[in-house]
Amino acid sequence: MNFTGKSVTLMLPEIGMIALTRGALGVGIGLLLSNSLEKEERQSAGLALLAVGVLTTIPLLLRLRNALK
Repeated sequence: MNFTGKSVTLMLPEIGMIALTRGALGVGIGLLLSNSLEKEERQSAGLALLAVGVLTTIPLLLRLRNALK
């Protein structure tokens, strides 16, 4: 088998944004699964962080997809 890949150059702010979105997703999922806060607070914070992580990931994925074309 022969696999070939494409290279994409990312600037430091883009790498930081990717890291922040992964962090928001992780913390959001962690809050949803934990028992550290009251149920209502935990669900609100967890869903908000999860939504921020997902919504900020979409433009990053589109940028990477366009860069690979």
